[in-house]
Amino acid sequence: MEQKKFKFDISAKDIRSFAVQRAIFLVFIGLIIMIHIYSVVFRGGQPFFSWSNLINILNMSSTRIIIAMGMGGVLITAGVDLSCGRQVGLAAVISASLLQSLTYSRRMYPDLAELPLIVPIIIAMLVCGVFGFINGWITAKLKIPAFIATLGSMVAVWGACSLYFDRPPYGAQPIGGLDSRFSTLGSNSIRYLEGHGLVLGPNPPGFSGEMWKFPINYIVIIALLVTVFIYILYNKTTYGKNIYAIGGNPEAARVSGVNVERTLMVVYTLAAMLYGLGGTLEAARTGGATNNYGTGYELDAIAACVVGGVSNMGGIGTVPGIVIGVLLFSVINYGLTFINMSPYWQQIVKGAIIIVAVALDIRKYLKKR
Repeated sequence: MEQKKFKFDISAKDIRSFAVQRAIFLVFIGLIIMIHIYSVVFRGGQPFFSWSNLINILNMSSTRIIIAMGMGGVLITAGVDLSCGRQVGLAAVISASLLQSLTYSRRMYPDLAELPLIVPIIIAMLVCGVFGFINGWITAKLKIPAFIATLGSMVAVWGACSLYFDRPPYGAQPIGGLDSRFSTLGSNSIRYLEGHGLVLGPNPPGFSGEMWKFPINYIVIIALLVTVFIYILYNKTTYGKNIYAIGGNPEAARVSGVNVERTLMVVYTLAAMLYGLGGTLEAARTGGATNNYGTGYELDAIAACVVGGVSNMGGIGTVPGIVIGVLLFSVINYGLTFINMSPYWQQIVKGAIIIVAVALDIRKYLKKR
């Protein structure tokens, strides 16, 4: 019986093509390995790769994933949303101001009754959705480039957030004293408490017994649900097909019967609502908010999407790629902090990564033309 021989014919061109297509991932892997080696050698054998660090990275990444899902849709249509970070901050301030503990002495609304947890979250998302709709309307109807439209929106949103934040009687003071339900949503998970069984909300007052905690926080679960929803939306619906068509060639999409203007308005509105959800959960995770929350989040979201394979030229991008991009950036951010690198050097590293990612994306795009 004749045996089949398997022949591997890999040329230098194939290797070079593979490296170019995945260069940014190779750079990230190299950086992560260097961080791990540095932490082991210079931090007394303390490894970077550990279960606790993984959980911390997942918790830290959850809100960024939600925000990047919104930005990803905008980028796929060959747009951009520079107001993202300021909308995150606006949502954080609104939700935190409406979910302060009744016993907190410096409440923004002293006479406000305790609201159901979902109500302030929906309010924050809707407020951001209004700004997103305006962005989409200006871009689609007035034909103003998204960069200019959202740049103006970024300034306006920050002004509106600052006006709301700097209110009497306490003025521009950080919003703290959050309701325990809200804090639990952002920094806790399902727990088994001795004598109480499974607990979803805050711990009973004065509880000091044994506790088992599910390692994955609620915000990670919410991020997973949002990711599944966006995946289905992009891959299984007409809306998803339309945004890819618009990003590839808006005129061809229009000729094919796609309502380009309406689709763009929906894209920017949905993106803003996701920023609102991400900002709300970020306030819950960190335990407070100020009008400076969200600064630079738009750049992180854009960079994570591009690293994850979303083309800044439009028409290309996947939901799993966006998730991978966010996780890679989070690992680098956490890793550089883990080895005590100066925040200023961290900004330089992140900036270099963004430039490399965009340069590689453009190079791949030009090769396909």
